[in-house]
Amino acid sequence: MTAVNPTLADLTSRLTTEGKVDPNIVEILNETNEMLADLTMVEATGVTENVTTVRSGLPEVAWRQLNYGVQPSKSKTKQVSDSIGMLEAYAEVDKKLADLNGNKESWRLSEDAAFIEAMNQAFQRAVIYGDIAKDPSRIMGLSTRFSVPNTSKAKDKPENAINVLNAGGTGTNLTSIWLICWSPRTVFCTYPKGLPAGLQAQDLGEVTLDDADGGHYQGYRSHYEWNVGLVVRDWRYIVRIANVDIDALKNDASTGANLIDLMTDAEELLPNQAEGRPVFYCNRTIRAFLRKQIRDKTNVNLTFENVAGKQITTFDGIPVRRVDAITNAETKVA
Repeated sequence: MTAVNPTLADLTSRLTTEGKVDPNIVEILNETNEMLADLTMVEATGVTENVTTVRSGLPEVAWRQLNYGVQPSKSKTKQVSDSIGMLEAYAEVDKKLADLNGNKESWRLSEDAAFIEAMNQAFQRAVIYGDIAKDPSRIMGLSTRFSVPNTSKAKDKPENAINVLNAGGTGTNLTSIWLICWSPRTVFCTYPKGLPAGLQAQDLGEVTLDDADGGHYQGYRSHYEWNVGLVVRDWRYIVRIANVDIDALKNDASTGANLIDLMTDAEELLPNQAEGRPVFYCNRTIRAFLRKQIRDKTNVNLTFENVAGKQITTFDGIPVRRVDAITNAETKVA
């Protein structure tokens, strides 16, 4: 039975060996990218893009009087197309070295872990900061979509500006906190139609490799491929707390951003938490300050819960994940 709101791990667990997605690889990805444990995976409508119909306006309703009719109306919708990015890498190891290590396949996977991690970080950076206007080969990330704060006086500011909270930072060491409610109806990641989800590995077997001086030797080559896109179907289920000045933060929130208040405000902006899987994302610097600011607050619900054998930090019952792809050197959102 297919999960209603499946994660990458959910999809991979149902694949056979012929599915070309190694569960060990998914475990490696989850260990180094906490967002992967939450994001929803949905098969795209196409191979290179996903086309989604988004409701952009509600229908008109009316109070009816006896003997009077009501004018028909309909909701407003628009189609949005999101491209699917293609990440690829080749990993090569010396055949003799691999054979000498006994369990050849396990050793090769351990050696390839660096390539897997590099792709993992590239994917995570693209989800946060990807901009197809600057690099068409990537996907459109969240920061590019949520780039104007609610405090902006711009006349043509996007409607999602209401979900961009301004933490007031003006320095050069700025960062953001994200609240995302994942589901197929709100925001999700896609994979090409008819293909497996997640990072795929193909063993290309024994090949002849060249050293730096042009010499030949036998080796093993692996090909890694990850096709993924990001779809924001309902912007109301994403909140960005922007312009958090790292230099101004204090443990008692006497200066700089009050993380507790801002995260509480972000929660209240979500129309309905039950609509999906809400999660906060921040880097290690912010999560450390959050724990310090909350330490002496007896009325704030910051707890540690055991989920699948791991200790998870939660704020008002919402997980707070660490994503170090969120930098401390963001440009001011203004």
